[in-house]
Amino acid sequence: MTAIHRQAAAPRFNPYLALISGVLAVSTGAIFARLADAPALVIAAYRVGLAVLVLTPIAWWQVRDELKALSRRDLLLGLLSGFFLAMHFATWISSLEYTSIANSVVLVNTNPLWVAVFTPFITRERIRNATLAGVTLSVIGGIIIGAGDFALGPEALYGDGLALLGSICAAVYLLLGRTLRRKLSLLAYIQICYGCAAAVLWAIVLIAGLPVAGFGTSTVAAFWAMALIPQLIGHTSYNWSLRWFSASMVAVSLLGEPIGATILARLIFGEAVTLSKFIGGGLILAAIYLASVSEDKRRAA
Repeated sequence: MTAIHRQAAAPRFNPYLALISGVLAVSTGAIFARLADAPALVIAAYRVGLAVLVLTPIAWWQVRDELKALSRRDLLLGLLSGFFLAMHFATWISSLEYTSIANSVVLVNTNPLWVAVFTPFITRERIRNATLAGVTLSVIGGIIIGAGDFALGPEALYGDGLALLGSICAAVYLLLGRTLRRKLSLLAYIQICYGCAAAVLWAIVLIAGLPVAGFGTSTVAAFWAMALIPQLIGHTSYNWSLRWFSASMVAVSLLGEPIGATILARLIFGEAVTLSKFIGGGLILAAIYLASVSEDKRRAA
C-alpha cells in the first residue's frame, strides 16, 4: 500500500482522543521530574533512554524491514527530528536553573507561534485564519499564566533565552514529524527519533560529567514512570496524531500540558491555582477549540 493510500485511510480510533491522552500523559512529566532527585539533564536522558530501551525490541520485531528500507533522506530527517527533540529537553530543562518556572513555561510554550512561522517552509501547508487565532490566544494564555512571576536580571535573561530556544526546537521537531509521518509508520518514526534523542542527551550527560548511577529507589521509579507515561504514551500519542492533524493543531494542543500539570500539582503537592492561571488556562482551552474547528474544516476540504 502506498503512502498516499495509507494517508487516505481512516484512523483506527478518534484522533482527538489520542491528543487528549497525550495531553494527560505528558502532564505527568513535571510531577515525576519533581519526584526525581537527580540533575535535570540526567532526568531527561533517563526519560528518553529508558523509553528507547523498551521500544527497540518491539520496533525490531515489528518494523525492521521498514527500517532497513528507509531512504537516506527519510533517515536523516528522522535523526534530525530526534536531535531537535533532544535539544528541546536540554535547553528547556537547563533554563529552569537560571530563570523562574513561570518564565520558562511561558516561553517554551510559544511553540505554536514558531510552528505557524515555519510551517510554510517545512511542510508546505497553509495556516488557516482560525488556526492563527488559536495560536495567538494560546500564546496570550501562556503569558497570562506566568505574568505574576517574571524574573529580572542577566541570569534570568540567559534562562529565558534557553527556554525560547527550547520552544523553537520543539516546533521544528513537530514539523519534521508531520513531514515523516505521512510516509513512515508510527513505530519506525519514533524508533529513529527517540533513539537519536537518547543518544544526544546521554552524550551531553557524559561529556558534562554528571552522575548517572547511585540514585534512590524513588528516583529510579520516577525515571521509569517518565519513560513509560509522558514519553512513550504522551509523545507517541502526539506523533501518531501528526498523521491526521497539522503540526499547528498538535502544537496548540500541547498547551494543555501546563493546565494538566497545574491540576496535578494542586492535587499532589497542594500548589495554589491563581486567578491568572485560571484565566490563562481558559484562553488556552479556547485556543485548542478554535484550532480543532479549523482542523475539521481542513480535513473536510
